[in-house]
Amino acid sequence: MHNTTQFGTRIAHIGIAVHGLDQSASFYRDVLGLADVPLDGADGARIAGLAAGPSLIELLEAESPDSPIAKFVAKRGPGIHHVCFAVDDLDATLERCRTYGVRLIDETPRTGAEGKRIAFLHPSSTSGVLVELTEH
Repeated sequence: MHNTTQFGTRIAHIGIAVHGLDQSASFYRDVLGLADVPLDGADGARIAGLAAGPSLIELLEAESPDSPIAKFVAKRGPGIHHVCFAVDDLDATLERCRTYGVRLIDETPRTGAEGKRIAFLHPSSTSGVLVELTEH
């Protein structure tokens, strides 16, 4: 994850589901001038990272037809898949979500890309947006 010295909740990255990394990355890299950030794949996706200030754009390409990204693209087409917010304390934020009745996809944090602790919130509780939480 792209590091920052600021704390508090911030956008860590926006995940964009794509058909192919190479043709999609060229727009962000060549047209917008974003720099590549090496990232490992996760959850059945190859990931290309691009720095957009202190946040990242993560382009997500399915590794197999039964992966979550492949299912997303088949159903909705390419586009924004999720927004990830970095929080100071993931466990406390998940507890706050429970207190406010937010539906959790991940009841407990799990390991995501870059070995970070992550948890997803269900879009039915977040105005239709798949939200990922991670720690700074």
